[in-house]
Amino acid sequence: MTRLGVAGALVDGERVAGDVRVDDDGAVAEVGLPGPGAGLAVPGLVDLQVNGFGGTELRRADESGYAAAAGALAAHGATAVQPTFFSCTVDEYVEALGVLGSVHAAPPDGCRFLGAHLEGPFLSPTWCGAHAVSTFLAPDAGVADRLLAAGPVGFVTVAPELDGGPEMVARLVARGVVVSAGLAAATAEQVAAAVDAGARHLTHCWNAHRRFAPRDPGPAGAALVDGRVTVGLIPDLVHVAPQVVRLTLAAAPGRVAATTDAIPPAGTALDRWQEHGREVTVRDGAARLDDGTLAGSVATPDLLLRNLVGLGVPLTEAVQACGGAARGLLGLPANRLRPGDPADVAVLDDGLEVLATFVGGRRVWPA
Repeated sequence: MTRLGVAGALVDGERVAGDVRVDDDGAVAEVGLPGPGAGLAVPGLVDLQVNGFGGTELRRADESGYAAAAGALAAHGATAVQPTFFSCTVDEYVEALGVLGSVHAAPPDGCRFLGAHLEGPFLSPTWCGAHAVSTFLAPDAGVADRLLAAGPVGFVTVAPELDGGPEMVARLVARGVVVSAGLAAATAEQVAAAVDAGARHLTHCWNAHRRFAPRDPGPAGAALVDGRVTVGLIPDLVHVAPQVVRLTLAAAPGRVAATTDAIPPAGTALDRWQEHGREVTVRDGAARLDDGTLAGSVATPDLLLRNLVGLGVPLTEAVQACGGAARGLLGLPANRLRPGDPADVAVLDDGLEVLATFVGGRRVWPA
């Protein structure tokens, strides 16, 4: 058994002074132990949508690229993330999923990579964001089956208003995939039908979907009032205003899953990136195409946590948004740092900067 060497821990939502001991199986064994230590242990951060990080573009990465991204994400408190593939041809999705399968067979040090989040190809050209519309397809059972056979797919974003959209949702859910509505022109009623078919998430609420209006609330309205739905949100304070962050958290308490929607420059000093032959420029914390369209985010998981707390969100609720909601959605083991919970831990200083990250009780950052 080992100790984490912390001064306290956020255990079941309460601050408990003292160190944390981990058993040989990588689970929390005891909390509140006397002894010297530094920092506050909180459940590790989990991100549903990471397109790239630390200079690595995950949809095009090899095993060494995943290893670099795993270390870079761990440095920012992430213990598990969903690598997100988008704007790919079917062949490119298949290739990327094959690489992820190899990564799962021999995981690198650092954060865990979960099953892929496919943000495509069954999306709406009306709300494409920075995606390449040329890669979008109508829902097709043969394409879906080929993607699921290619490698570990855990999560798929679908525009539910497309012809065959609800049937695609049901098909994916029956195969154990978590389905999210997103990049969609769907009405609230069409999103509700997708939820009835098994969808359980809204991809980055307020961004890249039909806009909310008083008599046409769209995807946001449907998701915020439906307790079955986890609401994705990018609280980088670029994609949505501070007031919208507060509104979303108030409307769906405990159901908001903060995501970075990170692109490769996240966690680096890079200020330029090429996306399908178009330049992405990073300026003042925002990544944009030349026409001003947001092209993902350069936020880090720990920055989202600090942003939420800076807006007055209690730390317990911020930690829930930055990990707990995603765990519940994905069916991962609950982690509130109680004895028996997985020792996936971010250790934070008083400014909520990351001092260390542990996965399964083993320190993965600093190495």
